[in-house]
Formats: sequence, structure tokens, C-alpha cells
Amino acid sequence: MAKNYCITLLPGDGIGPEIMAVAVAVLKTIGQQSEIQFQFQEALIGGAAIDAVGEPLPAETLERCRQSDAVLLAAIGGYQWDSLPNHSRPERGLLGLRAGLELFANLRPAQILPQLIDASTLKREVVEGVDIMVVRELTGGIYFGQPKGIFTTETGEKRGVNTMAYTASEIDRIGRVAFETAQKRRKQLCSVDKANVLEVSQLWRDRMTLLSRDYPDVELSHLYVDNAAMQLVRNPKQFDTIVTGNLFGDILSDAAAMLTGSIGMLPSASLGATGPGVFEPVHGSAPDIAGQDKANPLAQVLSAAMMLRYGLNEPEAADQIARAVFTVLEQGDRTGDIMSSGMNLLGCQAMGRSLMQALEAQGDREK
Repeated sequence: MAKNYCITLLPGDGIGPEIMAVAVAVLKTIGQQSEIQFQFQEALIGGAAIDAVGEPLPAETLERCRQSDAVLLAAIGGYQWDSLPNHSRPERGLLGLRAGLELFANLRPAQILPQLIDASTLKREVVEGVDIMVVRELTGGIYFGQPKGIFTTETGEKRGVNTMAYTASEIDRIGRVAFETAQKRRKQLCSVDKANVLEVSQLWRDRMTLLSRDYPDVELSHLYVDNAAMQLVRNPKQFDTIVTGNLFGDILSDAAAMLTGSIGMLPSASLGATGPGVFEPVHGSAPDIAGQDKANPLAQVLSAAMMLRYGLNEPEAADQIARAVFTVLEQGDRTGDIMSSGMNLLGCQAMGRSLMQALEAQGDREK
């Protein structure tokens, strides 16, 4: 019996509609091969929403997302909206979406694809085989703690204040996501904190240690954030799944991403306790190449694979997509951003056709 999922598509701005079209075609093919039925509904966000209705996240968009099984987002923003006030800019649509869906966990993989290993700035022997998942707490910590602001002291001096704060329940819920993510991978979880200096980090470490009793199949370790940053560069292959707070995760996920040398190839997922998650590529809207059929759709396609794996619990279908991406890279297909000598330069649509051929070939072999 076919399974049915309602997916809200948010193509957004710039290259968003182009790469989204490829991801939807891939999902349709996967659905046919896997007896999965997708119902797609499209909604406005970002600059496209501003131009159409005057705000970056219309109420209708948020409601459609809430009523869906998962949300697939492409990209938002562009030069034409840069002069708008901060509260009206396209990026506010993304922040509003995360808040409206109560998405507190951000998952960002950093996996070295063997075909692109020479794009990394680190030596081959250091990065070959790297496959890391960073689980970042998304709605707490120093970015949201109170009090915060710029105040004037009694002596008339300006003083900036931000507060790093976590409750036990906030730590527990991100911890459970991290442990469950590690269970789907190599069952190793490294919790990153600064417990030797910060009381909030001591609570973080205490709660992660306590929580580990519920996941005896996962090996838990701890690192201070400064050491973790060093180890990511020195020996990244030691890591499987990393969990950390908002500020540390913001920094470490970018550092881990750049190990791959191809940040434009990376997907991400933002998840809540209940309801749909949002799945999107790490890269931006690339307005300089929008509409020119030059965009790389692979990060969007891999985001669709993350949606299947972490949002819909369809790991076999996710694996099919991952194998198709591996196949097109193995046969030398490249878009301009990952092009190297001797490879086949393709546009966005041609890369999509190559992916479809790889998926169809897989399906024929499995019959």
C-alpha cells in the first residue's frame, strides 16, 4: 500500500525555483519506484513573498507548512531587498518559519564525497572518509538569552550584554535528537561545551551524561569547544555526530562544512519536537546566476534526501537519492561551481536529467 505525504515547497528567490524543480522531479521518480505518493503544494517566502504580498512570511505560508508532513525550502534573499529595514527583509521569513514551527534542532552534515576530495583545502589523508553530522541547538543559548542589549552604566560608559542560558528541558530535547541521530549513524556522539569555565555548560554536560543512560548503544564523549575546533582541523575523522549549543554550533558547523571544500553541495535540516521539519541547502540564493541555468541542484536534492530520512523516516528512498548523486559525480558530471579539468560541464537542467537517468538505471537493476 502506497504511503502518502504532503510536502510544502518554498522555492523562494534567486536560483531557488530552478533547483527546486530538479528536486521535485527526483522525488516524483523516487515515489514511483518506492510506492510513495507525494502531494506537493507551493507557497511564498522571502523576497518573492515581499514582492507579492508585502511581507516575507505570509500567514497562509506558515499555515500550509504547519499542515504538511515536511517543508522543502530552496533559498531566500537577493540584492534588490538589501535596502529594506531589518524587520522586513527576506531573511526574516526564515526566522519566522523556524519560530512558527518551533524548530529547535539544526542538523548539518559534512561528508567528503570522494569525487570532490581535492576541493578541500586540507590534505587528502586528513579529510578522506570524513562523515560528520553536527546537531546544533537552534532556539536557545546566547542568541536568545535575557537580559541582552547595549546599556549605559552609571559612569556613562556603554556596556553590551548577552546572556547564555539553557534550561534542563531545553538541553534534554536537543540531546534526544542528537542521540537518536547517532543511532542512525555510527552510534558515536560527542557533546561539545565549555564546562571548565561556564556554569551553563556544566549543566549541559550533566544533562547529556544523564541522558546517555537512555541510549546505552550510543558511545558518548565530551570535548571543550576550543579543543573541538582544533580536532576538527587536526583529525576530523574521529567524529561521527556532534551535539552542541547555539553559539558553538553556529561556528563549528561552518568549520565542519568547509572541510569538504564544497559548501554549495551541503544540505541541512531543522527539526522540532512535533510537526514538520524544514529541509534546505546550506548555500544562498546566488542572484548573480539566477535564471541562467548555471545553478548546482545537488544540495537541494540532498536536502530532499534528508527530508526522506529524518522527516519522513524513509531511509531506503533517501539512500536511492544519495546513490544517484554519487553516480553522476562518478561519471564526471559537474556544474560550474564544482567544475575541474576533464569533467563534463552541465547546467542545472542537464544535471537534473543526469540524476533522473541514474535513478532510472537503479530502478531497472532492482527489478
